Amino acid sequence: MVAGSTQTHSSWMKPTDSESSKVDFAEKVPISNSSPSTSEAVLAEDRQEHSSSSFSSQHENHSSTFSDFNLGFGERVFSAAGAAVISAILVNPLDVVKTRLQAQAAGVPYSHQEHHIHNRMGSIGPYKGTLDVFSKIVRQEGFIRLWRGTNASLALAIPTVGIYLPCYDIFRNRIEALTADHAPHLTPYAPLVAGAVARSLACISCYPIELARTRMQASKELKNGVKPPGVWKTLLGVLNPVSRTYSLHNSQGYRLLWTGVGAQVARDVPFSAICWSTLEPMRRRILCLVGEENGASVLGANFSAGFVAGSLAAAATCPLDVAKTRRQIEKDLVRQLNMTTRQTVMEVWRDGGVKGLFMGVGLRVARAGPSVGIVVSFYEVVKYVLHQRHTPPRV
Repeated sequence: MVAGSTQTHSSWMKPTDSESSKVDFAEKVPISNSSPSTSEAVLAEDRQEHSSSSFSSQHENHSSTFSDFNLGFGERVFSAAGAAVISAILVNPLDVVKTRLQAQAAGVPYSHQEHHIHNRMGSIGPYKGTLDVFSKIVRQEGFIRLWRGTNASLALAIPTVGIYLPCYDIFRNRIEALTADHAPHLTPYAPLVAGAVARSLACISCYPIELARTRMQASKELKNGVKPPGVWKTLLGVLNPVSRTYSLHNSQGYRLLWTGVGAQVARDVPFSAICWSTLEPMRRRILCLVGEENGASVLGANFSAGFVAGSLAAAATCPLDVAKTRRQIEKDLVRQLNMTTRQTVMEVWRDGGVKGLFMGVGLRVARAGPSVGIVVSFYEVVKYVLHQRHTPPRV
């Protein structure tokens, strides 16, 4: 039919609307010459089919033009890794401050015992807000301390994003192709499902490094010349308490390296689902309005859509981020092995109410918006450049 022919030919080879209508009408007249009403019904059906196929073709062509380039998995990973490096370095100070506020609310002491009231799950600590955290970290620990955990962030971001974004691309493309053939009404949900599945794979694969990063950011070291522990020593510190009672070859010991993975997945899966289901239609709409395909339009559309989508998703999932931080900084061995995400969320609710559940939400939004915008826009621009190199010049 017309839909198949228009999608397999170049634009200059496509028949005009009137020509396509004449061809289809001529084909269907012999079948429908029994009655005028039947002919009218056939014509109406043909118009509707032509209209829907044109819209579908336009939507698919637009999507493939900007984000479905025929690149290999390695090239997608390269694009994602570059994006991860830039994002991790730029937003790390916000992540440190957010983690400190959440850890303080969970009872981590950040001053001498005589200067604050402290209990296991709540404290009146030295930090009174975002600017106060920035100021005291710089004054007491040094400016460079705002990038504490950046090595862990890089070690985490490169493999995580390298798994996450390429897998998202592949899953989304295949789900969209499958639903377009069998269930077109489900196609808009492809980004949601693809984002959730891809993020789950990335999260579980790289979780121990995420655990080390959170503990490194939550810890406080004064300017005493002692080098703070790195990623490897931090992970060994996680295993040390259990090494006295369990063999390190026992899975019970290594299970500690995935302390809080349930909270992490519970946070990241809805974050990705909200983010991608918001980002995809928004960036496609922006690119449709811009019309022209070039590096600047790809960068602007993806950064704008990523910034908005990341901010919304971060705000919606903040309670789960608070629960994740508490699970990761927990030092009690029994609680590490037995606490669940649901119990942690209820504990936060009992101790701090709504304020406790949304502790650090401003910093989380301020971090996630630019981070998603940077990662997605850089990723898509590099894909665009690689695609341009692979595409022969038009004659």
